[in-house]
Amino acid sequence: MGRKITIEPVTRVEGHGKVTIQLDDSNNVTQSRLHIVEFRGFEKFAQGRPYWEMPVLVQRLCGICPVSHHLAAAKALDVIVGAGTGEGLTPVGEKMRRLMHHGQMFQSHALHFFHLASPDLLFGADGDPAIRNVIGVALEHKDLAVQGVMMRKYGQEIIAATAGKKVHGTGAIPGGINKNLSIAERDTFLKGADPLNIDKMIAWAQGALDFFKGYYAANKDFIDNFAVFPSSHLSIVRKDGAMDLYHGVIRAVDADGKRIVNDVDNQEYHKIIAEEVKNWSYMKFPYLRELGPEKGWYTVGPLARLNVCDFIPTPLAQKEFEIYKALTNGKPNHSSMHMHYARLIELLHSAEVIKDLLNDPDLQKDNLTTKGTKCNEGVGIIEAPRGTLFHHYRINDDDQITMANLIVSTTNNNEPMNRAVNYVAKSAFNGKKEVTEGMMNRVEMAIRAYDPCLSCATHALGQMPLEVTLVDSEGAILDQKRK
Repeated sequence: MGRKITIEPVTRVEGHGKVTIQLDDSNNVTQSRLHIVEFRGFEKFAQGRPYWEMPVLVQRLCGICPVSHHLAAAKALDVIVGAGTGEGLTPVGEKMRRLMHHGQMFQSHALHFFHLASPDLLFGADGDPAIRNVIGVALEHKDLAVQGVMMRKYGQEIIAATAGKKVHGTGAIPGGINKNLSIAERDTFLKGADPLNIDKMIAWAQGALDFFKGYYAANKDFIDNFAVFPSSHLSIVRKDGAMDLYHGVIRAVDADGKRIVNDVDNQEYHKIIAEEVKNWSYMKFPYLRELGPEKGWYTVGPLARLNVCDFIPTPLAQKEFEIYKALTNGKPNHSSMHMHYARLIELLHSAEVIKDLLNDPDLQKDNLTTKGTKCNEGVGIIEAPRGTLFHHYRINDDDQITMANLIVSTTNNNEPMNRAVNYVAKSAFNGKKEVTEGMMNRVEMAIRAYDPCLSCATHALGQMPLEVTLVDSEGAILDQKRK
């Protein structure tokens, strides 16, 4: 019979979910699951709409990473209007999109690390929940809090200059972009008033990495051994194996680093990836077709990208990448807490790319769009902050969407998040008769490491109630905690 612990909702993540932990009569964990309790129907909403609406419509999935959906949809429609699969746009079209995308990566990674993850690092998993939050960070570590806010502001201003608005913009259109970057806008980002200039952003990104590396040196056993389990890893990479967060071929490696998906064209994703449905979650479980659902699951996101790519094509991030890879002697890293380390290396990479793009005169050109022979189907894939994002559309002769399939980053990470939850639940709850706030927070920390957008929607506002109840095999309540 045993007992069941429920953690609902999971806090400091985007969207809403719950965790159930089943214990046997000896109080040992027998099953742990992350349940996604919200239903998302965007694939159905899209049907019947004109295809050109998709870049604006689908980004309503999310108020944190709308640019990712905006660009993935636009990339799919590039194929439909005959503009190619990434390299076919005009230089200003592609580079403005890349600038938009790296502004998104920069602000999202800053938001997650400083606002959502740093409270656990600064105050500890068992720290007082009254201060283990972004307000506590602001009160106790003012400089870090200010940096987080200003870094996110800088990224959001990049998005506004390229997409027209900070949230739910309209910059990317089928076949290109609808504006270029003016000299005045460029100069504001390059050498604006301190701290809102790119050199300060690069310095702060390096500072955030130094902070984490210092924390890691002092807490190595915790970081290396928190929610560690073997996994395959998947991402897109540039054709030469470099990290490319905007466009590339699909590559996957197994837990030992052996390549199991070898640079597949992104239009062929459906030939290598399938999705499984389980009756206890609204979120699907993707897997590699060749390996099947039991062995074919994989991880996406910052950790996976660093495990999959051969190098990072910006000098400062490449130096940090080499230090990071040396920790595992070049083999894939499987520690969930190293997600934060990988995320900060990407934060630095995005800052470097932004600086390079701002100095590129192609961004002032005015040939914004291109098109060619129209077809009725297209796929757009991009590396969103949380991992690989797939958009796939078909249209009819009336230019209406007849099929839409979206595999969002957090969906790709569904099985790894469940395994991380199970790993931590066993270490935290086995043999325990009482539930502590710190025990619950450790489970949430495992989920937060993936920076999930559980409904691919906006943040909840205000205090989020969390209740865990221990019930014995006769239904009697043994312990109950609420926060």
